[in-house]
Amino acid sequence: MELVCPAGGLPALKAAVDNGADWVYLGLRDSTNARNFAGLNFDEAALAAGVAYAHARRRKVLLALNTYPQAATWARWTQAVDLAAAKGVDAIIVADLGLLDYAHRTHPKLKLHLSVQGSATSHEAINFYHQRFGVRRAVLPRVLSLAQVENVVRHTPVEIEVFGFGGLCVMVEGRCALSAYACGDSPNTMGACSPGHAVRWEETPAGLESRLNRVLIDRYAPGERAAYPTLCKGRFEAEGATYYAIEEPASLNTIEMLPEFLRMGVRAVKIEGRQRSPAYVAQVTKVWRQAIDSLTRDAERFRPTPEWMAALNRHAEGSQQTLGAFSRPWK
Repeated sequence: MELVCPAGGLPALKAAVDNGADWVYLGLRDSTNARNFAGLNFDEAALAAGVAYAHARRRKVLLALNTYPQAATWARWTQAVDLAAAKGVDAIIVADLGLLDYAHRTHPKLKLHLSVQGSATSHEAINFYHQRFGVRRAVLPRVLSLAQVENVVRHTPVEIEVFGFGGLCVMVEGRCALSAYACGDSPNTMGACSPGHAVRWEETPAGLESRLNRVLIDRYAPGERAAYPTLCKGRFEAEGATYYAIEEPASLNTIEMLPEFLRMGVRAVKIEGRQRSPAYVAQVTKVWRQAIDSLTRDAERFRPTPEWMAALNRHAEGSQQTLGAFSRPWK
């Protein structure tokens, strides 16, 4: 089972590699990737340096081209595919059908991974991508139960990658319109959910308020920990009560499910967080490397240690952890 870790810049890539990542995924400094924030991502020189650093240590690099090109901007995405091939990237993560077709025809030796943004939740969908475009691996959206993941793995030759730790997306990934509604820019085309230009913070008599454009997302009491504003994790008044009406801020943490992932044939576990610091990448990668190595040595006796859980809890969104859709006791 492989460990796939995030890098929002060259220091984070080095932290991931040095602490045991098998793959590091990253994006370019434009709207071709779904973490298009100021100060993040790689230009051509940094990409070349990152690939060289990883390959020298026998690790692999993924370039995320996981947003959807439009007719007027098509060339930006195809040029990014060409750049990936030219710089020796090991694989690209793609969501758009047209871009998959372009990469498959133009660079047949470049490995293709289906992005979570492709929203493929059935083995029929994944097999279509495999047969039509030669996709080698698919990243599953975070909406499937363990039994559903196992059913997908059993019925496809495509390698399956699941998210193991990090921020959750409560929507069908690749199809969310909430941020576009509030901000005017679709994260699926512009590359940023809750883009920085729409974020506003203001101290008011009622407390610190966060907004996306004019939409009030949250209000914090003195000393309360404030989170980056996203519509799906805001507190709203609903039926006379104010609470997290859609989802509470929490991080997915499936480290206890590693034996199940191994048993059912999951090929890789992915850590979310290209927008997070190199320190986050180093610590989380180190914990998950230790966990996967422990699992490999003795799956029957595998147990998450208190030290691992404490370390991961320090990096959890809202200091809360959840198994997400993987655990559905009501079923």
